[in-house]
Amino acid sequence: MASLNKVILIGHLTADPELKQTPSGVSVTSFSIGISRRYAKGEQAQTDFINIVAWRSTAEFITKYFRKGNVICICGSLQTRNFTDQRGNKHYVTEVAAEEASFVEKKSEAGSNASAPSAASAADAAQFEEIEVKNEHTDTA
Repeated sequence: MASLNKVILIGHLTADPELKQTPSGVSVTSFSIGISRRYAKGEQAQTDFINIVAWRSTAEFITKYFRKGNVICICGSLQTRNFTDQRGNKHYVTEVAAEEASFVEKKSEAGSNASAPSAASAADAAQFEEIEVKNEHTDTA
């Protein structure tokens, strides 16, 4: 039986993302994005707040280039987990595990993101390489 777990979201960060480290030194950030939706034409927009977790270079990229209010595109997968707190209360968490993060706005529209690179994501930025183009088609007539 085939299965698919892919989530693509575009929304506004509700707070500045903060980079943290696990005890073993792995970078991680957790944050939420607000996404507006309408039930019917002309009706007041509702906002959903979606929890996101990002790891390693994706977490580092997000915390370096995004701030509260910036629009961000997140591609990832939906995951659930549960844990018991110190008081013995059981908690269930549903969140998006971000695999990619991308800019949505132009630098000039993003305001505080003036130093952000023009590449779409951290993975894309590392893959760009300038190449010299040679013209192999010359007129010999």
